[in-house]
Amino acid sequence: MLHPSESETRPLAVRDGRAAPVTCAACGCRLTRSADGYAHFNPLGGRDARGCRVACVDAAHDSRGRALAVVV
Repeated sequence: MLHPSESETRPLAVRDGRAAPVTCAACGCRLTRSADGYAHFNPLGGRDARGCRVACVDAAHDSRGRALAVVV
């Protein structure tokens, strides 16, 4: 198992005055920073990292976890 670097474990957003990771507003998965904003970690075949089908899995998200555009 590879341990995440410090930059990957650092909180990415502020919610209710506390530092917190950015999570998807639709399914609750943690998002990773990407060139377009935030994205689901390792999306495969329309499924998120947990294997759930979510419409926004391939879409870029904003810092509040909302999909910017849903890819169908």
